[in-house]
Amino acid sequence: MTSSDLCATLDESDALRLLRGGQFQLEGRLVDASNTTLRARLTLDGVTARCVYKPVRGERPLWDFPDGTLAGREVSAYLVSQATGWGLVPPTVLRDGPLGPGACQLWIDEPDDAEALVGFVPSDQLPPRWFPVAGARDEDGTAYALAHADDPRLAALAVLDAVINNADRKGGHVLRGPDDRVYGVDHGVSFHVEEKLRTVLWGWAGRPLPAEAVEVLRRLAGAVAGPLGAELAEHLTTAEIAELAGRVDRLVEQGRFPLPPQDWPAMPWPPI
Repeated sequence: MTSSDLCATLDESDALRLLRGGQFQLEGRLVDASNTTLRARLTLDGVTARCVYKPVRGERPLWDFPDGTLAGREVSAYLVSQATGWGLVPPTVLRDGPLGPGACQLWIDEPDDAEALVGFVPSDQLPPRWFPVAGARDEDGTAYALAHADDPRLAALAVLDAVINNADRKGGHVLRGPDDRVYGVDHGVSFHVEEKLRTVLWGWAGRPLPAEAVEVLRRLAGAVAGPLGAELAEHLTTAEIAELAGRVDRLVEQGRFPLPPQDWPAMPWPPI
């Protein structure tokens, strides 16, 4: 069975069981990643799927995030995503592996015919119901727009990013699964106590949140104060969890998508 098959057929509990207990077979390294990021096969009881394995020992030190905490932030993003009910982050666990403890996340294979939801398009060819969020020019001076679709799945991801204070939502971190779901990946630089939201999904900036999102956030507030908060305490500090709760409360109170920051770069680099 391929990893694509598993993405479509493996339920959440079975995926987590495989991620936690599967036997590793490393396949190679993703060379474009800034930290050590490996692709591997996991096998358990005759079931096999690919995963992304990010060992703690391969995390590059950052000036604004404590050393050795990125893997736990990846898991925390998954836990918050599951608490919303949106299922936007692939199943992710913290476990031991060939290079020691690290984040282990189910690999998402994008179908060959999957349409991009984020990207650069010629400025005069912006697709219907797409938001331009930044401008650029190629070597010949042709104008392009960095843009994304006005898609409710992306809007939910934008809300999740605001909640977890994601400092690195690149276009390449938005995936289309074979089940036509949208997934967000690479959340190691999230949950900072200072505002660091940096994303390409600014199309809804300042607009009212969907009513459904407000209800989700209200439920999430209760979860953070209860069992979710206890789970997050295994990976985040007390201050980080308190700031998470504060961001949720502010989003509910304001009822709008956040605006780009004025004292922090609003876009990740590279954006895709």
